[in-house]
Amino acid sequence: MNLMRAVATIGGWTMISRILGFTRDMLIANVVGAGMVADAFFIAFKFPNLFRRLFGEGAMNAAFVPLYARKLEEDGQDAARRFGSEVAAVLLTAMLFLTILAFIFMPYVMSVVAPGFKDDPAKFLLTVSLAQITIPYLLFMTLCAQFSGMLNSVGRFAAAAAAPVLLNVVMIIVLVLVNNHILDAPGHAMAWGVAVAGLIQFLFLGVACHKAGILPSFTMPRLTPDVKRLLILMAPGVLGAGVVQINVMVGDILASFLPEGAVSLLYYADRINQLPLGVIGVAVGVALLPLMTRQLRAGEEDAAMHSMNRALEISLLLTIPAAVALAMIPWPIIAVLFERGAFSTEISYATSRALQAFAIGLPAFVLIKALSPGFFAREDTKTPVKIAIFNVTLNIILAYILMQYMSYVGIALATSITSWINVFALAIILYRRGHLKLDRRLLQAGWKIVLSAVLMGTALILTFHQFSFTFLTSGFLTRFGILVGLITLGIVSYGLMIHFTGAAKISDVKAMLRRRKTET
Repeated sequence: MNLMRAVATIGGWTMISRILGFTRDMLIANVVGAGMVADAFFIAFKFPNLFRRLFGEGAMNAAFVPLYARKLEEDGQDAARRFGSEVAAVLLTAMLFLTILAFIFMPYVMSVVAPGFKDDPAKFLLTVSLAQITIPYLLFMTLCAQFSGMLNSVGRFAAAAAAPVLLNVVMIIVLVLVNNHILDAPGHAMAWGVAVAGLIQFLFLGVACHKAGILPSFTMPRLTPDVKRLLILMAPGVLGAGVVQINVMVGDILASFLPEGAVSLLYYADRINQLPLGVIGVAVGVALLPLMTRQLRAGEEDAAMHSMNRALEISLLLTIPAAVALAMIPWPIIAVLFERGAFSTEISYATSRALQAFAIGLPAFVLIKALSPGFFAREDTKTPVKIAIFNVTLNIILAYILMQYMSYVGIALATSITSWINVFALAIILYRRGHLKLDRRLLQAGWKIVLSAVLMGTALILTFHQFSFTFLTSGFLTRFGILVGLITLGIVSYGLMIHFTGAAKISDVKAMLRRRKTET
C-alpha cells in the first residue's frame, strides 16, 4: 500500500464531497442566510455530525482499525470477519439505545449543546425539533464508521471516502426543492434530508463490504474479550482523536450566548476551512494508520518512521499554502461562494474575519491527524486523551476570554491556538519515546515550503489590491473570474516556488497523483 496513492485516493473523493458540500452550503446561505433557522439547523446537524467525526475519524479509526488489521494480519480474514460481526452487534445495540434516549431527552441535550438559545423560546424549540429529526444519522454513521474502517484495513479506500458524497447529493436535492417552493419549512426539510442521507450511506457501504467479502453479520451482542479490548481503546480514542471537533463544538456552545447569527458565521467559516482539512488531514490520518500498524506488526520501525515523516511532509506541503491563501484573501472566497439571497455583503465580511482566525490553525489541524497514528498504531489511546483533556480545557478558558474582546472571532482564534499547542505536545512526547525523528528531507523541505507559501501570499494580496474596487462593485461573473484568477495565480506561483527552492520534486507530486487500479 503506497501512502501517497492512498492519500490521493481518499483526498480525491473527499475533494468531490467538499465541492458538493460547498454547493450545499451555497444553497443553504441563499435560502436561510445567517438567521434563526440557520442557527437552529447548524446546531441540530452538528450534534450528530460531531459524533460522526468522533467515531468515524476519531475513535473507530484510532481503535478499531489497528485491532481489525491485526486480526487480518495474524489470524486471517475469517477471524477478522467474526470480530467485525461482534463489534457490529454491540455497536448497533448501544447506538440504538443511545439514539432513543437522545430523542426523548433532546430538550435537555440542547440545553447543554446550545444553552444560549434558551433565552429565545422559539429558536430553542425549533432547534430541539430539528435535532430530533437528525438524531438517527448518529446511528447510521456509527455503523458506517465501522464499515469504513474495515474497508480501509483491506486497502479499499475509495468506497469509504466516497460515502460522504451521498449526504451532499441528498441535501442539494432537498434544497433545490425548497428553493423552488416544492417543499416548505426549510429547516425541517434539511433535517429530514440528513436522516435519509444517513440511511443511504449505510446501505452504500454495506454493499461495498459485501463485494469485498467482509460484510459483518448482525448477531446477538456479546462482550467478547476482543470487543472489550476495543471499547477500552475507544473510550479515550473519542477524545484523543477528535479534539479539534470537540473544540469546534465548544465554540458553538459559547457562540450560542452571542447575538443571533454568530453560530452561522462560525459554521460558514469552518466549512471553508474544512476543505483542506478534510481533503488532506483526514486522508493522511486514514491512510497512515493501517500502513503504520502493519509496519510495526512486522517489526519495521524504520519504515514506520519514514511513513510518518512523509505524512508530515505531505501535510505541510499542502496545508501551509492553503492557510496563507485563506488568511490573505478570505473575503473574495466567502463572497463568491455564499453572497447571494439572504447572505449579504455584511455577513461576508463578518464570516471572513472568522475564516482568517481558523486559517491560523489549519496546518495544526492537519498535523494532529498525521501525528496521532504514532500513538494509535501502537494501541496507545490514553496519551492523546490526556493531551486532549488539557487542550479542551484550555480552549474553553481561552475562547471565553477572547470572545469578550473579539466576539465570535475570538472563539475561532482560540481553537487555532490550542490546536498548535496540541501539535507540539504530541510531537514532543513521540520524540521523547523515540517514535518520532524528523529526517533530513523533512527538515530541509519545511522552511522552503513556508518561504514559498509566504511569497505566494504576497503575490495574492498585492494582486487582489489592484482589483478590489472592481470586485466590490461588480456582479457574480466578474467576481468569479477574479477569484479564479487569484486561485490560478496562487497555484502557479506556489508550484514554481516549491520547484525552484527544491521543497518538492515534480516527480514526487506526479507519483502522489498516480493511482493503480488495484488501489482504487
